[in-house]
Amino acid sequence: MKFAEYKGLNLPKLGEEVLAFWKDQHIFDKSITSREGKPSYVFYEGPPSANGLPGIHHVMPRTIKDIFPRYKTMKGYQVKRKAGWDTHGLPVELGVEKELGITKEDIGQKITIEEYNAACKKAVMRYTDAWNDLTKKMGYWIDMEDPYVTYKSKYMETVWWLLKEIYDKGLLYKGYTIQPYSPKAGTGLSSHELNQPGTYQDITDTTVTAQFKVRKESLPEFLASYEQSIYLLAWTTTPWTLPSNTALTVGEGIEYVLVKTYNQYTFEPIQVILARNLVKTQFTGRYEMVEEVAELEQFKEGDKKIPYFVGDSFKGKELLGIRYEQLLPYAQPYQGAEHGFRVISGDFVTTEDGTGIVHTAPTFGADDMLVAQKAVPPVPPMLVLDENDNPVPLVDLQGKFRPEMEELAGKYVKNEYYEAGEAPERSVDIELAIRLKEENKAFKVEKYKHPYPNCWRTDKPILYYPLDSWFIKVTAVKDRMYELNQTINWKPKATGEKRFGNWLASANDWNLSRSRFWGIPLPIWRTEDGKEALCIGSVAQLKEEMEKAVAAGLMEADLFADFTVGDMSEQNYEKVDLHKNIVDQIVLLSQSGKPMYRELDLIDVWFDSGSMPYAQWHYPFENRDLIDDSKSFPADLIAEGVDQTRGWFYTLHAIATMVFDSVAYKNVVSNGLVLDKDGKKMSKRLGNAVNPLETLRDYGPDATRWYLISNANPWDNLKFDVAGIEEVRRKFFGTLYNTYAFFALYANIDGFDYSEADVPLGKRPEIDQWILSELHTLITKVDAAYTDYEPTRAARAMADFVQENLSNWYVRLSRRRFWKGDYQQDKISAYQTLYTCLMTISKLAAPIAPFFMERLYLDLNRTTNKEAFESVHLADFPTHDPAMVNSGLESKMEKAQSVSSLVLSIRQKEKIKVRQPLHRIMIPVLDPREREEIEAVSELIKSEVNVKEISLLDDASGILVKKIKPNYKVLGPRYGKDMKAIGQAVAKLEQDDIQKIEREGEIALDLDNKSIILKLEEVEISSQDIEGWLVASAGPLTVALDIHISDDLRKEGIARELVNRIQNLRKESGFEVTDKIDIKIQKDGYVEEAVASNMKYIKNETLTAELEFEEQLEEGTSVSFDEVNTKLLIKKH
Repeated sequence: MKFAEYKGLNLPKLGEEVLAFWKDQHIFDKSITSREGKPSYVFYEGPPSANGLPGIHHVMPRTIKDIFPRYKTMKGYQVKRKAGWDTHGLPVELGVEKELGITKEDIGQKITIEEYNAACKKAVMRYTDAWNDLTKKMGYWIDMEDPYVTYKSKYMETVWWLLKEIYDKGLLYKGYTIQPYSPKAGTGLSSHELNQPGTYQDITDTTVTAQFKVRKESLPEFLASYEQSIYLLAWTTTPWTLPSNTALTVGEGIEYVLVKTYNQYTFEPIQVILARNLVKTQFTGRYEMVEEVAELEQFKEGDKKIPYFVGDSFKGKELLGIRYEQLLPYAQPYQGAEHGFRVISGDFVTTEDGTGIVHTAPTFGADDMLVAQKAVPPVPPMLVLDENDNPVPLVDLQGKFRPEMEELAGKYVKNEYYEAGEAPERSVDIELAIRLKEENKAFKVEKYKHPYPNCWRTDKPILYYPLDSWFIKVTAVKDRMYELNQTINWKPKATGEKRFGNWLASANDWNLSRSRFWGIPLPIWRTEDGKEALCIGSVAQLKEEMEKAVAAGLMEADLFADFTVGDMSEQNYEKVDLHKNIVDQIVLLSQSGKPMYRELDLIDVWFDSGSMPYAQWHYPFENRDLIDDSKSFPADLIAEGVDQTRGWFYTLHAIATMVFDSVAYKNVVSNGLVLDKDGKKMSKRLGNAVNPLETLRDYGPDATRWYLISNANPWDNLKFDVAGIEEVRRKFFGTLYNTYAFFALYANIDGFDYSEADVPLGKRPEIDQWILSELHTLITKVDAAYTDYEPTRAARAMADFVQENLSNWYVRLSRRRFWKGDYQQDKISAYQTLYTCLMTISKLAAPIAPFFMERLYLDLNRTTNKEAFESVHLADFPTHDPAMVNSGLESKMEKAQSVSSLVLSIRQKEKIKVRQPLHRIMIPVLDPREREEIEAVSELIKSEVNVKEISLLDDASGILVKKIKPNYKVLGPRYGKDMKAIGQAVAKLEQDDIQKIEREGEIALDLDNKSIILKLEEVEISSQDIEGWLVASAGPLTVALDIHISDDLRKEGIARELVNRIQNLRKESGFEVTDKIDIKIQKDGYVEEAVASNMKYIKNETLTAELEFEEQLEEGTSVSFDEVNTKLLIKKH
C-alpha cells in the first residue's frame, strides 16, 4: 500500500473527514475504554449556560481543556470527561422575562410560578445544538451524550446534601444585613458576583456636601459660646440616601476645625465643622482663606470671592453625642428615633476625601449598619412600617422611593432603572440637591467621577440594601481555604497567589439567598417564630418528613408518593421535582408540633456549579467510591477564564474546604480574555464579535486551535486576528504538509514501506543523527511543557522544529538523497529518519492539532503497519531515548545554522541571490571549541550559503572592528543615576575588551566610586563593514562576507539559476521526477560560456541527456534574469 498523496492542503475538509472517522470508529470512546485499569486523571468541565450562543472566546478554554486530557491519555491515563450544563439563575430568568414581556413582579400574578419555571426549563437548553456543534467541530472530546444538568433532581439532591452538611457544621445562618442588591434582577448578589470582571464601571454622579444643623442644646462647652448656628459637613456620592440619614460618624483621633464663612448658594453666614486636612479640598472655587475673622464682615453678595476663616480645632472624640436636626425629615424611624441623629465614632473614617465626617444611613450601607449597631445606645436605621406593619426602607425592592417620600414617591433612585426614553430630565439626586441648596443645607454640589458596581447580568447599578438573607460563614473557614490554596498549582502562579489568594484572605460571608424563582430552593423549613428549623438533605428525608406532616394533618398528601426510596433509576427520579413551585407547597411538622414552612429563597446559582464534583455523580446517594476513594475527586485539572477566580474557582474551593477539608482541584489553568485585533472587548453591539463556527469552517479547527495556543500564553489576553490563523496554516501546517508530501512522493517512487530493519544509528549519516538527536530533545521539551501545563511552550518548540530544523534544514540538505542514487543504505536511512520525525511529530502535536495529526499518523502507519493503534489518540506518547541525543552534534549544527543565517541575511540585505556563489567568509572564533565546531560543519556551511572558502580568525582585531554601546533600556532600571558613568566607561572599551565580554559574558567596569560587573545583555555590540566585505553579528558570533563576484563566480551563478528554471519547467511540463530530458538553449552572449563552464553540473542536476545551443528558438519559454535573456525548450529524452 502506497503512502497517500494529496493535491493540496485543505484543513477544513480534512477536519470533516477526520471527524467522520472518529464517529464511525468510536475513537473517543476507545480512548477511554482502552485505558481501563490504568491510573485515572480527573478532569472537571465547568458548565456553560446553553441559553446563549457560544463565541470565539469559548474556543480558547475548550481548547485548553481538550489538550491535557488527550495528552494524559497518550501518557497512559484513563481520562473520563463529563460535559455539563449550568441551567439556573439570572441569565435564564431575565431572558425569559424579556421573551414573555413580563417583570419579576408579574410572576405569580400574570403567570404562575409553575408556568414561569416551565418556560425557563425550555429556554435553558435552547442553544445546546449550537454548543454541541462547536464542541464537535473544534475537536473537544467530552461526553455530551450523558451530561450533568443542574436542574435535574439527582443533581439538586446532592446540592441539598451539601447544604445540609454545611448547616450541620454551623456554617449556615440567617442574618439581616446590608447586601448588594440588583433592583432590575430583583435579588441580592454575593460578593464574588459583585467582583466579576467589568462589574465596576466609571460613572459621574451628583455629589453633595450637606450641612447638618447642630442642636444648640447638645453642644459641648467649648462650642456652646458660639452664637451663630453650627453645621456639621458630610459628603456623599449617593444623595438619594440622605433622607435615610440617622447618624454622622467621626474619627475619634482626627483633628477637626470650626470654619466661619458664607454659604455659596444662599450667601448666609455659616459656621461649619470638618476635618482640618480636608479644608482645602472643600473650600475651592470662589472660596478664599482670610487671616483675621474681622475680614469676613467685608463680604457682600455678588463678590467674586467668598472669604473663610479657620478657627478653633478639636479632636473627633470631643464631638461625640452632638445632636443635629434631621436633614430631610420625610419620615422618622419606626422605632428608636430618640437615639438617632447624633454624632458617633467609627474606625473607618479617614481624611482621604470628603469632610472627615461620614453621612451614615444604616439602611443602605454595611459599614453604616455596623457602626450604628455598635454605638451606645444603638442608632436606629431609617425603617418605616408598610401597609402590613412590616418595617421597610424608604426605597422599595424595585429601587423606587416609597409614598413617604412625598413629591419623590414612585421615582427610581437611579435613572438607569428606567426603560429607554422614560427617565426624567432630573434624577432624584439632582432634585434633592436643589432642595438642599434652597434650604441652606447644601455646602457644595458638584459632579464626581468614580467606579460603581453594576449587576453582572442586568448591567444596571446595584444598591446596598437591607436583606433578610441566608449566609454561609466563609469567614470561619477562610484561613483554611487560604492554606489549602497554597497546595494548588496555578497557571499562572500570580493568579493563585495574588488574585485568588488576596480574595480568600479578605473573603466575606457568602450571601446564599436569591429571591427568584428558577433555581435550587434553599432546603430549610422553619416555624413562623423562627425558633425551630429543619435542613433537608435528601429526597428520602423530605418524603419521610412529609409523611409525618400528612399524618398530623398539615398536608393532604405526600407530593412524592410515587417516588420509591432507594431506587436510583432516572425513571424514578423523574417522578420528583425539587423546584420552588413544588417544594413551596410542602409544610413540615416541627418537633414541638408546629407547622414549618420553607424559607422562600433560592440559592446562589454559583453554588450549583461549585457542587459539580459531587452532584455530577449523584454523590453520596450513588458512586460513593468516586469521591470517598479519591477516584474522581479532587480534580487533577480545571481550566476556565480568569474571571472564574471570583466565580467557579471560588465556589469549588469553598464547598470542598467546608465539606471535605480538601482542595477541589490540584491544577488550574486560567486563560485571559480574547479581544479583537485592536485589543477591544468583543461584543455584538460593537460589531467585532467573531462567529466561532464560521472561523472553524473557513480555516479549520487545527489552525484555529494552534493559533490560540501558540500566539500567546493562555493566561495572557489575546488580540484575536484571523490573519494569525492564516499565518499558522501556511507556516506550520503548510510546512508539515509539504514535508509529508515530499516524503510520500519519493517513498512511493522507491517503494519504501519501512519493511527493512532499522539502519543502526552509528551507520546513519551525521545529518540523520543530528535530526534524530534534535527530535529526542524536542520530545523532552514538549513532554515537560505539557506536564507543566505550558501548551504555548510546547507548540512553539514543535513549530520551530518543523519549520527550521526539519523542513528548512534537514529536508533541504538531504533532498538529493531521496531522488538520486540507488535504493541503498543511505537512502533507506533518509526515509527511515524522515518517517520517524513525521510519526513522532504527529504524536507530540496531537493534543493541540488532533485532526491534522490524526491524518498524518494514519497516512504513515497504514502503509507501514509499524504500530497496532487505530488512531494517534490511542497511541502512546513518544518517549525520550538518551542514546539518540548527541548534544555536541546539536551544538555544531546550531553553529552551522547561525553562521548560515547571518550570511543569508547579508545576501538578502544586498540582494545577492543564494544561487550566486561568493568567494569567502571570515569568522572570528572565540576559543578552540568554537573553531572545532565550525570546522566540523564548514562543508555544510559552504554548501548552504554558496561560498567557496571559510577563514577562521583567532585574532580579528586588525581586520574586523566592533562597536559597543550601553543598552539603556536594560541598564536604566538597574543602575539609575550611575548610567552616565557607565556610558563613559563603555565608550573607553577596546577591541580586546569587547572580545572578552563576548567570550565570557561579562566584564568588570571601574566607575569613579565603585566597581560593577557589566553583563553581555546590558550592551549592544555591532560590527563595522570593511572595504569589499559586509559584516553581520548575532551575540558573540560575527561573520564577514566577501561580496566581490569574479567572472568565474558569475558564470557559475548563471548556471545555478538556469538549473532552477529548468527544474520549474520540468514540473510545469508534468514530467516524472525520474524522467530524463533534452534541452535546447537560445544563445544570448552570456549563457553559452556559463553553460560550457558548468555543463556537468547542469546535466546531473536536471537529469539531462542532451544539451544543445540554437541561434534562434521559435518555440520554448523565455527566461530572463540579471543580464541573461534567453529561451529554453525541454523535451522528454
